[in-house]
Formats: sequence, structure tokens, C-alpha cells
Amino acid sequence: MVNNKSNILTRNQWLFVFFVFLILILSGYYLLFSPNNYNLEEPLVFEIKSGETFQSVTERLHSLGIIPNKTVFRVVAFIYGAETKVKAARFRIENGLSYLDLLDLLIYGPADYLRSIRVNDGQTIKWLAGKVRRDLRMDSTAFYQKAHDKEFIKSLGLNVASLEGYLFSKSYQIYERSEPEEVLKIFYDSLKKFWTDTLQHRADSLNLTQHQILTLASIIKGETNEVDEMPRISGVYHNRLKKGMKLQADPTVQYLMKNGWKRLTYDDLTVDSPFNTYKYHGLPPAPINNPGANAILAALYPEKHNYYFFVADGKGKHKFAKNYSEHLKNVREYRKWLRQQK
Repeated sequence: MVNNKSNILTRNQWLFVFFVFLILILSGYYLLFSPNNYNLEEPLVFEIKSGETFQSVTERLHSLGIIPNKTVFRVVAFIYGAETKVKAARFRIENGLSYLDLLDLLIYGPADYLRSIRVNDGQTIKWLAGKVRRDLRMDSTAFYQKAHDKEFIKSLGLNVASLEGYLFSKSYQIYERSEPEEVLKIFYDSLKKFWTDTLQHRADSLNLTQHQILTLASIIKGETNEVDEMPRISGVYHNRLKKGMKLQADPTVQYLMKNGWKRLTYDDLTVDSPFNTYKYHGLPPAPINNPGANAILAALYPEKHNYYFFVADGKGKHKFAKNYSEHLKNVREYRKWLRQQK
């Protein structure tokens, strides 16, 4: 029996196999490295959202004309092991990227990634500007200026001097290096979503505008971090407003202090500003911070009582009084507590 392995394939058969492999290699090279061009403004800004599936990403890339073939892209992604590696971010896709270059961009960047940021209850625009610089890598000065830009504020449908009070307190997922207009609109849209028709009807029943409610809420938040105390403090201010008394709210004077919070002196209480509620009656002209849901609801739904005064109790809360003599007693007790701390 003859065993001649060299004759398994003929010369022509070997040539056929060679050309098949050559075609596969060239086809693979073409699929992986051939540039794909789109007919949109470049570079194209493309966002991958948190939790979005790779199939959804592929569909959107194809619909925009960035990739000509969905199946080929998914096959290349499978070979590349990219389907589970693509991250939520905002990418700038240059024209003429191959499938492989595009996948490399979506996995390794550069890109602006989603970051968590929280607008804290009672945070001012000034402090928030520092936070967006740190957490979102934004220009804090541009953010602050845009929050006071009359034309931009008007474009949101508001007729106010600044967005102080209108940036809703909650946690957000926002792309790095976003434009100030985009971020401010996200914060304000959250307030619009929170401010339902029911809340507007409640404000109407109190003969107060949304702006006045936000202003009062910002003062309430400035007075306490204790959620259960907010409706009672709100009740004090509503009682004072009804009776025509000055609010005499320390947070409105603190708002005027150039170097931040300090223990107020008698001279501080005489500063001439419409925000000084020791000097002028009624609510100040605008919010002094950005209040959260609890303070806003407290402003809308005050506790019903006969208290007109309150002072800190030294334990993080306040003592309330129905008349001035009772209030003076509480003040003396608080001052005694302060001396004991020294």
C-alpha cells in the first residue's frame, strides 16, 4: 500500500486554498481598517447613555451614517471583545474612522464621561460654581456668569435677575466639560418637573408667586437643616408676613456677607440692602440660595400655630415663642449656653 502525503492536494488545489486565504485576509483587513465616511458636520458629537445596550449604540451609529453596515460592525466588535467594554460618555467622532478605530475610540476615549454631581439643599450659585469646576471640569466663572445672564434666563421663560433659587437640589449624571447653558438648564428643568400644577394652585391660594415661595423656602433652609422643623419655621414667617412684621431673618443678612458666614453683629443688621429683612419689611427681592424639596414644601404648607419668634436652642434646633417676652427668655437661655461653651 502506497502512502504518499505529498499528493493529498494537487498544485491547482493548493493555489485555490492560497487565494481563498488571501481573499479572507484582505477582506478582514478591509473590514477592520478601511475608513468609513459620514455626511454630517464633523467632528460628530455622539453620546452613549448610561445603561445603553451595544445593540442600541450600533443602531444609532448606523442611522447617523457613521457605520455603513451594522452586522459587520457587530462582528468586528465581537472579535475585538468590545461589546461589554464601551463606556457611557460623550464622544467626538472624526470622519473617516475604520470600524476598528471607532471601537478603539468608544472603549479608550478620549471622551467626556458621565460624572455624578449633587446640588445640595441651600447651596448658592457661587458655591455651586466651584463644585462644577471640580466635578465636571467646567469653567466656574463662565457658569456663574451664565447663571446671571439676562438673555439666557429669559430664554428659559423666567423674568428674574439670576437663577439663584431655581437650580433644584438633587443628584445628577452630567457629562464632563458640558456647556454652562446645558447644565443650568438641566438643573432648572428638575425644578419645573417638581413644581406641579398642585403646587402652583397652593401658591395661588397663599397669594404668593413661585418666586416668592422659592425666596421664602431659601430663608427656611438657611435657618435649619432639620426637616421636621421647617414647617414650624415657615409658620413663623407666614405669621409675621400676615401681621406686617419684619421677618428679621439672619440668613438674609448672612447672604450679604462678602467673606461668607459669620456671627452677626449689630452693625451687620443695619446694612442697607433690600435683602436685609431687619431693615425692610416683607420678603427680600430674590432667593438667597437654592432650596430643596423639603424647604419648598414647608414654604407652601406651613405649620399652623401662634409663634412669632424663635431662637437656636444650642442643640441644633430652635425654641419658639408666641410673644416677645417669652422670646427674650429663650434668648437669655441661649446666650447662657454660649457662655458655658466658652
